[in-house]
Amino acid sequence: MSEGTATTADLDVRLERHRVELTGYCYRMLGSSFEAEDAVQDTMVRAWRGYASFEGRSSMRSWLYRIATNVCLDMLNAGNRRARPMDFTGPSPLAQAALTPRPDNTWLEPMPDGRVLPTTSDPAEAAVAKESVRLAFMAALQQLPPKQRAVLILREVLAWRASEVAELLGTTVASVNSALQRARATLAERDGAGADAATSDPLDEEQQKLLERYVAAFEGYDMTALTALLHEDAVMTMPPFDLWLRGTDDITGFMTTLGAACADSRLIPVEVNGLPGFAQYKPDEEAGGHTPWSVQVLEISKGRISGFHFFLDTARWFPLFGLPLHLDGPEAPGPRGEGGPAAVGGLETEADEVE
Repeated sequence: MSEGTATTADLDVRLERHRVELTGYCYRMLGSSFEAEDAVQDTMVRAWRGYASFEGRSSMRSWLYRIATNVCLDMLNAGNRRARPMDFTGPSPLAQAALTPRPDNTWLEPMPDGRVLPTTSDPAEAAVAKESVRLAFMAALQQLPPKQRAVLILREVLAWRASEVAELLGTTVASVNSALQRARATLAERDGAGADAATSDPLDEEQQKLLERYVAAFEGYDMTALTALLHEDAVMTMPPFDLWLRGTDDITGFMTTLGAACADSRLIPVEVNGLPGFAQYKPDEEAGGHTPWSVQVLEISKGRISGFHFFLDTARWFPLFGLPLHLDGPEAPGPRGEGGPAAVGGLETEADEVE
């Protein structure tokens, strides 16, 4: 059966085969976990409604990417560019630290790997996919005009030919090549666009040991041990607050003052944005046990932690990652690599020209 003659009975199945890669594409375009999933759902609905007019002149995959691109470009017409705290202001000295929130639509959002990284047997392809959702690269992407962003992702990440991208966008190969050149130049100008790419895939033994030491230091709230794991100019961010800190003194100083309530936290490994991460639970003084506090995303470079980012809107992030909303007992559940729920005893779960 040709791609243009699928029956209604199997259309759902065939569309769902593309959901993860489309979510990854929309996430790179939009910088938002939830907007990406909304965009993919809209894409699926449009595909259903428009399937009768799909004549199989292209593959279903190309057709779906065309729809998804149009959905994302429509969503980006508002002009909002999601970012990290360091994209707005300079670092705050500890003495001036203040927790000032900004609206949710300001921030680049975290995403579980399992929702955006399709399974592949090609290690090189897997590495490119992971690097293309890492926070620094995602933040750099958001600085590009929407159509340049689409061109860069399609050409550099998904390895589409220039002719294919030109057909998708309804433009010329020359226009696509020009847009790609401009997008590359913009990314090259951004400091740190590849700063976290030093994290190997998979993590090597040294990096695994570093993470084990980090868990021990953080859960023990041992600032001396934590300092030994951080680069001197390490960065810490805490969206939705625009505060960010640089340097071990300010970071550990913050953690023992404004952040002191995080003492005795517990960490559960998660795979997030192609990087190592943890779900952080802090002590629940009212109900006992531990309550969600943040999704942590760590950047590793040259054997130390160069950045750690605390995403604090746990009512949104923990269900997205399939994480328990309370820890009752002394035993922590194991890793949830794909961001889906795990069966853990004793735990509550909610589970024209391209510009």
